[in-house]
Amino acid sequence: MIKILSANEYEPLSPTQQAASAEVMATVAGIIADVRKRGDDAVRDYTEKFDGRRLDAFEVPLSATETAMSEVGREFVGIMERSAKNIEDFHRRQVREGFVMTPGNGIILGQRVIPLARAGIHIPAFSAACPSSVLMNCIPAKIAGVGEIIIVAPPSKSTGAVNPGILAAAKIAGADRVFSIGGAQAIAALAYGTETIPAVDVITGPGNAYVAEAKRQVYGIVGIDMIAGPSDILVIADHEADPVLVAADMLSQCEHGENSIAVLITLCSEHAKKVSLEIESQLATLPRENEARKSVDNNGKIIVADSIEQAFEISNGLAPEHLEIFLDNPFEHLDKVKNAGSVFLGKNTPEALGDYYAGPNHTLPTSGTARFSSPLSVDDFVKKQSFSYYSEKALQAAGGDVVKFAKAENLQAHGLSVSRRLGRK
Repeated sequence: MIKILSANEYEPLSPTQQAASAEVMATVAGIIADVRKRGDDAVRDYTEKFDGRRLDAFEVPLSATETAMSEVGREFVGIMERSAKNIEDFHRRQVREGFVMTPGNGIILGQRVIPLARAGIHIPAFSAACPSSVLMNCIPAKIAGVGEIIIVAPPSKSTGAVNPGILAAAKIAGADRVFSIGGAQAIAALAYGTETIPAVDVITGPGNAYVAEAKRQVYGIVGIDMIAGPSDILVIADHEADPVLVAADMLSQCEHGENSIAVLITLCSEHAKKVSLEIESQLATLPRENEARKSVDNNGKIIVADSIEQAFEISNGLAPEHLEIFLDNPFEHLDKVKNAGSVFLGKNTPEALGDYYAGPNHTLPTSGTARFSSPLSVDDFVKKQSFSYYSEKALQAAGGDVVKFAKAENLQAHGLSVSRRLGRK
């Protein structure tokens, strides 16, 4: 049963990124080294070992994405298309423009925004397909202008094929290629390339602990979006918030798995008890009751705060992935939020809207990293490049300062590269 604590009893923990176990780290390091050494053969062996299928070829024919559209049905295709439009409309507003500035004296300075050449997006199977993650990762990359977008997703143990929902979403989102591989071996293949799988510049997308650790280990060879931990939700509510809806929203994250985290901060002890009882009632009806119950028992908390201000202070300390402000006039409280991945305002905005449909990205910082990091965006698929031009006159004016700066840092060659130009006049 979920724990109920007063604000005085609650001991905030320092939010830290969850570290992988030594066993996971060692296993992943071995997989990466093997894929680097043996390429496709290693990927094939690990796919057979972990996914139960030995594949002759990894790449999924483009015709399969067309077939998948009919397999998932017109209704679901329509839903994904409407979701894709919402995601596109939101992310187009993130596009950055380069700039040029001319401060005078013949100086030209600027910044260019350049799309990455190739992106790899990992889509896990978990216990169900994740077509929403295809849309959320692929669409920002497309808007950014990435040259080639590659989806990797594990084959089904029963059919050997990639889930049709994932393939249909890849078609809708505009992915260029799809490979039937997943897990740490897929991350290694994308980072280093194999005979048939091209190396990419950035890897994004969710996965289990092995995928997260693989992304951590290849970071620096390629860019990554983030190292994601378990999903979490925090709800701030008062006594007027419907316990049925609050409990339902908390359980929406608990069903992700036993490590997921759900926290309610309420202002009323009676409300806390009502939500606790409602969570127990709803748990019994969930198909994923086992996973959700472990999440609730191990990681769930209801904290009774003394005031709204204290509630937001606790929330900012936890820096949740998802924050629901389940209060009347929620916009009055938005400025109180300093740390959160994505914020859901009011009683009609459950977190599930953000997972699938609203438009803001659902790839969010977890494990308290919302203190310093941001949701996946178009920015993750571009790089910035600066440029400078000085006229002879401008160099003459600034050169003395540069020479003195170099001297102060005891870097003689730096200064000479300027003074030798100044000395020519």
